[in-house]
Amino acid sequence: MGQLKTTGSEFATGLRLLGKGFARYGRNPKLLLLGAVPAVITCALFVVAWTFLIIYIDDLAAAATGFAADWAGFWRGAIEFGAGAAILIAAALLSALTFTALTLLIGDPFYEIISEKVEDGLGGTPGALDLPWYRTLWPSLVDSIRLIALGVVFAVPLFLMGFIPVFGQTVVPVLNAIVGGWLIVVELTGIPFNRRGLRLADRRKVLRANRALALGFGIPVFLVLLIPVVAIIVIPAAVSGATLLTRRTLGLSIDDQAPPPLRPASPAGESRPR
Repeated sequence: MGQLKTTGSEFATGLRLLGKGFARYGRNPKLLLLGAVPAVITCALFVVAWTFLIIYIDDLAAAATGFAADWAGFWRGAIEFGAGAAILIAAALLSALTFTALTLLIGDPFYEIISEKVEDGLGGTPGALDLPWYRTLWPSLVDSIRLIALGVVFAVPLFLMGFIPVFGQTVVPVLNAIVGGWLIVVELTGIPFNRRGLRLADRRKVLRANRALALGFGIPVFLVLLIPVVAIIVIPAAVSGATLLTRRTLGLSIDDQAPPPLRPASPAGESRPR
C-alpha cells in the first residue's frame, strides 16, 4: 500500500512539473515567440497529413480488411470499424512521437536556449558541456530516429490488438497513452541530458528509475499533442518542464535561487572587517 501511494504521488509530481514548465514558459513573452516558430512549421505539416488520413480512413480500413470481403454485412462492418480504430491508434502514437522529434530537431537552438534559461534560474547546469548547437544536432537526430523506430515496434502490436472488439477500443488506447507518454518523455529530456554529455542510454536508465514520475509528465503531454493547434504551445512548454524533470531525477534543485542578500553599506570612515 505504501508503494502504491509513493507511485501515485510521483505520478502527480510529474504532472505538477509539467504545470511548472507551462508557468515558466508563459511568463516570458520572448520565449513564447521563440518556442512557437518551430512548432508552427511542424504543426502545419501534420495538419495536412491528418486531414488526408481522416479523409481516406474508410478506404484504408477496407484495404486492411480485404480478407473479410465475403463476410456478412454486420461482421464486415465490425472488422472495418476495428481496423479504422486500429489505424488511428497507431497513427496517434507515431504522430505524437514524430511531431515531437521533428519539432525538436527544427527548433534545436531555440529549445536549447529555453532549457538553458530555465536552468540558469535554478542555479545553473552542473557538469554542462559548452558545445554549439550544431555539435549536438547529429547525436540528437540519431537518438530521435532510434526512438521513432522503437515507436514503430510498439505500434505494430497495438495496431493488431486494435482489431479485437471492445478490447481494441478500450484497453488499447490506454496502452497507447502509456507507451506514447514514455517515449515522449524520453525524447523531451534529450536537450537537458545532452547538455550534460548524457546520451539516450543514460536518460533511459535514469527515467526507468523514476518511471511513475516520468509517466506523470509524459502521458499528459502525449494526450495534449493529439490536438494539433494546442501542440504549438505544448512542445516549448514541455521542454521547460522536461528540464525541471531532468533536474529532479538527477537530484538537483527545482526551486528558484534567491539572489544573495545585499551587504549594508559601511558608515563613512569605518573600515570593513577583513
